[in-house]
Amino acid sequence: MFLYSLTLQPATGIVCATYGNFTGGKTQEIVVARGKVLDLLRPDDNGKLQTLLSVEVFGAIRSLAQFRLTGSQKDYIVVGSDSGRIVILEYNKEKNLFEKVHQETFGKSGCRRIVPGQYLAVDPKGRAVMIGACEKQKLVYVLNRDNAARLTISSPLEAHKSHTIVYSITGVDCGFDNPIFAAIELDYSEADQDSTGQAANEAQKHLTFYELDLGLNHVVRKWTEPIDNGANMLVTVPGGGDGPSGVLVCAENFVIYKNQNQPDVRAVIPRRQDLPPNRGVLIVSAATHKQKALFFFLLQTEYGDIFKVTLDYDKDDQVTELKIKYFDTIPVTSAMCVLKAGFLFAASEFGNHSLYQFQSIGEDPEVESSSSTLVETEEGYQPVFFQPRKLKNLVQIDDIESLMPIMDMKVANLFEEETPQIFSLCGRGPRSSLRILRPGLAVTEMAVSPLPGVPSAVWTVKKHANDEFDAYIVVSFVNATLVLSIGETVEEVSDSGFLDTTPSLAISLLGDDSLMQVHPSGIRHIRADGRINEWKTPGKKTIVKVGYNRMQVVIALSGGELIYFEMDMSGQLMEIEKRDMTGDVACLDIAPVPEGRQRSRFLAVGSYDSTIRILSLDPDDCMQILSVQAVSSPPESLLLLEVQASTGGEDGADHPASVFLNAGLQNGVLLRTEVDMVTGQLSDTRTRFLGLRAPKLFSALVRGRRAMLCLSSRPWLGYIHQGHFLLTPLSYETLEYAASFSSDQCAEGVVAVAGDALRVFTIERLGETFNQTVVPLRYTPRKFILHPKQNSLIILESDQGAFNTEDREANKKEAVEAADSHENGKADGEDEDMADGEDEEPLPDEQYGYPKAESNKWASCIRVLDPKTSTTTCLLELQENEAAFSLCAVNFHDNKELGTLIAVGTAKDLQFMPKKEASGGFIHIYRFADEGKVLELVHKTPVDGVPTALCQFQGRLLVGVGQVLRIYDLGKRKLLRKCENKNFPNTIIAIHTYGDRIYVGDIQESFHYVKYRRDENQLYTFADDSCPRWLTASLHIDFDTMAGADKFGNIYVMRLPQDVSEEIEDDPTGGKIKWEQGRLNGAPNKVEEIIQFHVGEVVTSLQKASLIPGGGESVLYGTIMGSMGALLPFSSREDVDFFSHLEMHLRQENPPLCGRDHMGFRSAYFPVKDVIDGDLCEQYPMLTSELQKKIADDLDRTPGEILKKLEDIKNRII
Repeated sequence: MFLYSLTLQPATGIVCATYGNFTGGKTQEIVVARGKVLDLLRPDDNGKLQTLLSVEVFGAIRSLAQFRLTGSQKDYIVVGSDSGRIVILEYNKEKNLFEKVHQETFGKSGCRRIVPGQYLAVDPKGRAVMIGACEKQKLVYVLNRDNAARLTISSPLEAHKSHTIVYSITGVDCGFDNPIFAAIELDYSEADQDSTGQAANEAQKHLTFYELDLGLNHVVRKWTEPIDNGANMLVTVPGGGDGPSGVLVCAENFVIYKNQNQPDVRAVIPRRQDLPPNRGVLIVSAATHKQKALFFFLLQTEYGDIFKVTLDYDKDDQVTELKIKYFDTIPVTSAMCVLKAGFLFAASEFGNHSLYQFQSIGEDPEVESSSSTLVETEEGYQPVFFQPRKLKNLVQIDDIESLMPIMDMKVANLFEEETPQIFSLCGRGPRSSLRILRPGLAVTEMAVSPLPGVPSAVWTVKKHANDEFDAYIVVSFVNATLVLSIGETVEEVSDSGFLDTTPSLAISLLGDDSLMQVHPSGIRHIRADGRINEWKTPGKKTIVKVGYNRMQVVIALSGGELIYFEMDMSGQLMEIEKRDMTGDVACLDIAPVPEGRQRSRFLAVGSYDSTIRILSLDPDDCMQILSVQAVSSPPESLLLLEVQASTGGEDGADHPASVFLNAGLQNGVLLRTEVDMVTGQLSDTRTRFLGLRAPKLFSALVRGRRAMLCLSSRPWLGYIHQGHFLLTPLSYETLEYAASFSSDQCAEGVVAVAGDALRVFTIERLGETFNQTVVPLRYTPRKFILHPKQNSLIILESDQGAFNTEDREANKKEAVEAADSHENGKADGEDEDMADGEDEEPLPDEQYGYPKAESNKWASCIRVLDPKTSTTTCLLELQENEAAFSLCAVNFHDNKELGTLIAVGTAKDLQFMPKKEASGGFIHIYRFADEGKVLELVHKTPVDGVPTALCQFQGRLLVGVGQVLRIYDLGKRKLLRKCENKNFPNTIIAIHTYGDRIYVGDIQESFHYVKYRRDENQLYTFADDSCPRWLTASLHIDFDTMAGADKFGNIYVMRLPQDVSEEIEDDPTGGKIKWEQGRLNGAPNKVEEIIQFHVGEVVTSLQKASLIPGGGESVLYGTIMGSMGALLPFSSREDVDFFSHLEMHLRQENPPLCGRDHMGFRSAYFPVKDVIDGDLCEQYPMLTSELQKKIADDLDRTPGEILKKLEDIKNRII
């Protein structure tokens, strides 16, 4: 078995982010690392974040920093990854790609304790960069430029210190003095020697300054001083004339300003009133805003509160006061970026990311703590309290959807649509959600208005070629034409010159400023001054089809006669040439007029005899046939689309202008073929089945480029995005006819007709594979199942360290009463009116988070959800500190009248740190009432441990409790034990069954194949895996095969050898005698691992499904970082050879961006086996044309054939 791996939805979580002027203009961009993907984002004019570039780097990005050489105009990006190399990237605007400027090797690959890459710090003047490891090693590279103004990098200078743990490093701003780097360090050499643990308790963190002496070219430890043991983060303070220099040390409950030869300035971080007193407050992310005369810091705590920190300092740069003021509360971030344009980009730790705009910079009086008001008491420093409120200084203007983390995922077609939907549980705590994903682009509907009848077509038209917006929407009915003028509103007009008593076949702008209407009995040409010229059809013939562009018109009369018209210099429409085709014409199209030309050369004609002909419109060989293409079914619609000539624009690659002929055939297939610009010959044909209706094709504008709308049984959009041609469905209903639309309210939209309504919509984010419907949940979702008959979802949610709803409401009430009694610590300036009206509304939990409880408190619920209406029909909160961990649907064979029951495994008082067994586990059995909308408890059975896995088996219930596998049957009062096997190594976390085989997944020891002998009522293991695997996801593939994923980011497939499998089935004892002997401390037989692949992110769920109608099944996976991918089995050996050779060439010619070896990355834990990396193959179109040709020649193919192969295999998955 060979598999093709392809990422369908790139990772959406963000690990780290930085910002700067990477394009070299005035605007600032954001670079984010999403695990193994590097993205460049930029807010557009409407405040929406757009992705300019996304690159897969095949390595784990651990840190990012940006620097600028003094006097230069653009920033460089430094990347710290697991490659053992420091990489400096520059963004090339012309080619839209990251170029590697430097790549210096300093250590082994992989994320290791003493190999640098975890921390990056840059000198604020861009003269040096320090890259550090978690322990021991720190290297400093000096950055400079040569005579040609190119960036140079020195050899590494060591700043190592053994037996030292590093918590954070940063550059200190000291103007143009020698660069200084600050680090928080902890020396553990004594703790290592002392076995009593005394030294470990007394170990002290230090703040150390390292100075890079540019003259002597080495690094010295300049200054070190003990700091709080809770210190976790450093923030650079501006210096060198802009500020006092030094660093802010963020520690537990405090922010401390430190600098050489200056006293500490310390202030306490304000705390929420409902925070338990034993919990500290840590800063998790920081952002600095710096203008000429002013700077401030935004620090965010682990609870999501943002504080504004300001420093007061005197003329000698001595800091006199440090103030911390409450600013706003947003979800906890992993990185914050303050852009000069007044935006705050917040990369959330979990859930959606946000872009905020500053309303103000927090000048109003608020709860504030200051170093000057610090009060020391016997218990320590006196805390300052505040109450979070709604956003005041920030306003959210964009929401970037993120699936991180995907906790569980299922694929099913519950909505009876063409393609199945993906249901995934995402997020954490109050920001959890169920997301229903459909393949396709999200569409925003702007307007829907009913029409007086059922329209057959719609067009938009401008009054002048240079107009920015359209002037008219023209709708054609069976016997009339309706003209709507576009202004502030859209209203009907009758003075446009169009004939409204007849249906129309085409409406368009001719030349610069005249309009044309083609109707069955003629052509009406409306000049700009109001003069109207009519051309009537000869005899009884009518016009059946028309093709046109701005200068040329071709009409087809009934009977198959073609007549060609062209605009002359005076703006008249002149008849040039006729031609009689043998039969009726099915469809026509003329290519758009190329830049700087008088006319387009090609006319495409589709006939009912299933052929498409290309005719010339040149005066020399007018209406002569240049080429013919036979197709599988009569064409319904044709579109000639010019792909603009670009020397690398947005789409990355260099293309000469080329024309593509797109044809929608009556059997629902879209055919794409390239037209040779010189000879008109057709080559490189690609086909794709779009739906059950013949696709109608229209040209539309998307991001200023020509794109293609195909309306089949659902609408599709074909467009170029970052060098790839993508054909993606739109998540919208079936449309009949469409035209692109532009007005001042909606710059790039589509107007379409369906039924008796006119619809205007826009397409939001390009390049997305799925669009999402979001259903909010209460707690972190753990697992869910689909109810087979009711089409409902049963979801388990549980949160550790949280109060359940009743306790939360009670606590809120207390807090409000307490606040009223001592006025919430309000500043004196605020008027008292606030307390009456505006403060009543409670804060949304999504923004504020849940109040924290002790770690052994759990909040948990069971939810029944109807996905069609997104409504919760039943929500059961678990009481007495129980939390739900496993569930399954089960039909007991003795109790048929109860129907399908739901079994839920729960634990009471579970605690992980210190590891303590729960005080009890239970299995709840629920039955459905009220037509499957509500759950009712049948009974609850106590068990000795946590039931971590449940599964139905031969009309009974299989339960994994710790290391015991049990079979239960249903009794009147509780479940009854029937059989058990105690010989599993650790904890059972997954059970699958097939026939009388049971496949058991252990948390640490991979899969065990178990057989149940009914006559002896015995369970015994007959095969297991020889590799230990920490399972995170499992999937049963067939009788002998299981797929699994481990916590290190690997996916593997294992299979029981055929002869062993047959022997077990034929053996009358079922391998029992062998089982009693065992082998290698385990089962007598070992499985073979037939597939190995390192994904690079922890896979949390595996599903077997097909995402396209009639497509082959593939294995889908979802990861913690919010990405989704598919593994598709190859059907032919020839494909395997082709793709493995392509992969081999790409590994050599196009090594990954951050210096990790591709083969090494995919084999990070186990050598990659029989999987071809589609993500690497998909980078082929991004290469330069010379390199594409070189690789194609080595494979004995043309680049077009390789691109076609890549497109075909992708279309087999999605």
